[in-house]
Amino acid sequence: MNIETIRKALPQTALMNVAGLPFPKIASGKVREIFDLGDKLLIVATDRISAFDAIMPNGVPGKGILLTQISLWWFSQAAKIMPTHLAENHDAVLAELLRDAPSLIPRSMLVRKLKPLPIEAVVRGYLAGSGWKEYKKTRAILDHALPAGMQESEKLPEPIFTPSTKATEGHDEPITEARCAEILGSDIFAKVKKATLDLFALGTKVAEHAGLILADTKFEFGLDDAGNLFLIDEVLTPDSSRYWPQAGYKAGTSQPSFDKQFVRDYLESLNWNKLPPAPELPAEIVEKTRALYLSALEKLLASK
Repeated sequence: MNIETIRKALPQTALMNVAGLPFPKIASGKVREIFDLGDKLLIVATDRISAFDAIMPNGVPGKGILLTQISLWWFSQAAKIMPTHLAENHDAVLAELLRDAPSLIPRSMLVRKLKPLPIEAVVRGYLAGSGWKEYKKTRAILDHALPAGMQESEKLPEPIFTPSTKATEGHDEPITEARCAEILGSDIFAKVKKATLDLFALGTKVAEHAGLILADTKFEFGLDDAGNLFLIDEVLTPDSSRYWPQAGYKAGTSQPSFDKQFVRDYLESLNWNKLPPAPELPAEIVEKTRALYLSALEKLLASK
């Protein structure tokens, strides 16, 4: 889809739940709802937004469309490196599947059934977020020792692989590479680490052409019955990545971003204990968030 088609598809009210589809729903995550189609899954991204493991009571209209279209764009790039979970002839098959619910097409993905790996493959190119907090305490991030005297938002000497567990409840827990290898087995671990760093290199290069800095991101992977590795879930979206504008970048302070950090910063300013129920987002925060996601997609599509 081109950017004008995507703009026209954006709704004025947030879609918080998906109803009426004639397929069994097997899961409902913080953002996505998953339906079983037998040999495939239908993943529909709602406009829900979460932060600090809590879902906000109001969503961001069109966020699910923007996230899906960003992921689909990146999946097309990532296919140069490794197989992805998208079904064959994805767009045509999806359009036929949802012919009676066309408004859901821009926010949906049709994917093959795979066995998700029990880790998130986090990769960092810059010192930010939880990595910056840990560095200030230990001069390292997990098992990666770093030079002394680094500043917040500074570029790392080289990208580092810092995986985490995938918690079904509560927070994900960062783990060392050694622990990750124990969980996955040495062969799968080596493939996951290489794929993660290769995908991050691709993302960094493409983002640079779009006037963006890809500071860090996380990937998820799955296996088929033959043990082949696939890229799954979402890819390099503002929900799974930290993007900064190149213009005005300067190490030594936090950076303006195109991701959920904007929402987190607002929530940090409140007297909220970060436990449900989450506070409602003001209209101006909702609009600004939508504008940031749309801007990220526009920059990526313009970089082709």
